[in-house]
Amino acid sequence: MPAVVEVESGGTARIECNFYIPGNGSYTYINWSYIDRSNRVRLCRIIGSEILEENMDYKGRLSVGEDNALSISRVTMQDARTFVCQVGAGSHGVGENRTELHIYKVPEAPEIVANPAGISVQSSDIPQIAHCVSKNSFPPPNITWHKNGEQLQPEEKMVKIPATLTRESSGLYTVSSTLFAHVTREDRNSLYHCTVHYWLRGQRRAVESRRVNVTVFYPAEHVKLQVMPSSALVKEGDDVKLVCEADGNPAPVFSFYKRGLEDSWQDLSSLADTNSGVLNLHDVKKSSSGLYRCQTLDLDDMRQLEKDVELVVNYIEGVHVKMEPSSPLQEGDSVRLSCDAHSPVALDYQWRDEKGRKVAEGNQLFLSNLTFETSSNFSCKVIAPSVPGLEQSKQVAVAVQGKPRIVAISSPLYVRQDEVVNLTCKAIAFPRPSVHWNVNGTAHEYVENQHIASNLTVRVNHDLLRAGAMCRVSNALGISEKHIQLLDQKTPESKGVIIVAIIICILVVAVLGSVIYFLHKKGKIPCGRAGKQDITKPEARKDKIVVEVKSDKLSEEAGLLQGANSEKRPAADQSEKYIDLRN
Repeated sequence: MPAVVEVESGGTARIECNFYIPGNGSYTYINWSYIDRSNRVRLCRIIGSEILEENMDYKGRLSVGEDNALSISRVTMQDARTFVCQVGAGSHGVGENRTELHIYKVPEAPEIVANPAGISVQSSDIPQIAHCVSKNSFPPPNITWHKNGEQLQPEEKMVKIPATLTRESSGLYTVSSTLFAHVTREDRNSLYHCTVHYWLRGQRRAVESRRVNVTVFYPAEHVKLQVMPSSALVKEGDDVKLVCEADGNPAPVFSFYKRGLEDSWQDLSSLADTNSGVLNLHDVKKSSSGLYRCQTLDLDDMRQLEKDVELVVNYIEGVHVKMEPSSPLQEGDSVRLSCDAHSPVALDYQWRDEKGRKVAEGNQLFLSNLTFETSSNFSCKVIAPSVPGLEQSKQVAVAVQGKPRIVAISSPLYVRQDEVVNLTCKAIAFPRPSVHWNVNGTAHEYVENQHIASNLTVRVNHDLLRAGAMCRVSNALGISEKHIQLLDQKTPESKGVIIVAIIICILVVAVLGSVIYFLHKKGKIPCGRAGKQDITKPEARKDKIVVEVKSDKLSEEAGLLQGANSEKRPAADQSEKYIDLRN
């Protein structure tokens, strides 16, 4: 028989009974029993093929196999006993052997609970870190504790690990253990867990709990104060945060101060969140610059820490534009504009016109050959490249003075008698001029940039058509005037008659040209020196038409031609001209 048989609770235990009878003899009986407090209690008796059960506690759970092995189903913790197999063999006597039945139950995974209140590093007593419980195990296990993976051992005045073992009514055990240990500020990130150890079939097994972290309270050792955004980039108008941080837990109480005159300190705690350690400064000015202090107070030991930071508010001030010469400017003059400003950081300068277009860089702008048109408002833009967004501008008016100059009039203007027309006169000047007309009408003026324009509404009469109108523009520096000429515009009817006449003339010339071209293509047109032109062919045809033209003036013309050419010609040639017209 095996010395030990191990079975998990609820399973079936099988205990073998192996024996040998000399001479291949047979047994007379077999008795199965167990030991209870030094007393033997019979379970069953086997005689031949008959099994007699004698213990009612195991009724329904016992069975014997063909090999005489005893099987016990649904084992419990109470079945953990020593079982005896006794064999009777008649004259060979009686023999027996024993087997210990071990019942085991794998423990449940341990449950760990960390101290919810937190632990102070300044605690005089050894504080509780966590509590661990494992239920329903058999035989009873034991618990060990670990920090960051390393096993903890009891240490006087530093680490205590008391344990409690409880046997439940089911026969299973519940084991609990509590870890007590001092902590340091480094333990704020430590992880603790417990492990349940038990034996199974001769081997040591273990089940671990989850890892837990405990809240550790410790006083602040260092404090940090910083400006957000960076102090190097703060400019006037910004919103600034002063953030104070301490490495204590819980966070201490924060107070803020600013150094004033004679090393006095102004309390700014009313403007800060003393719990989170943030001081908000809105729309900072140049005067906001200075030394700020954050002070912390630990309520456990009343220890104070402090940290200072310098706040620099960058600014641009005193932007000034100087114009040389400063005397009134005339057309054709030149002027130099100089720009200057003050700031704790380096500055760049830009010049822009009144439309915002950049016209030059540097702190000087030179303008030459000034005219009324170049009169404008220029601005000097001062920029701090090292501080994004920090800039200031200053405007200056460059005004060119002089007598008015008329730049546009509505002349010549084609009009009709009794027609209502608008006469326009546009001028430029500074100081602003006034416009006058030498004729009566309704005038409307409007100003655009440096220009002034006047529209005069009048009815055309004979005198206005004859004399025209005069526009007179004047200011304190002089007078300019121009004449507007009015021309009579023909009526649409007369225009139509002229156009029709021109068209008719063009058509007549075109027809005449076509006839001559046609005759030229059909015949030959010779020209004689005696004044007689024969444009017929030598051989006449029946269908030709001959037209005779006689003139009394031909003789006179012939005489003139003779005188001019020093030739004499027959009289017949001088008095007749034939024209041959053919189809």
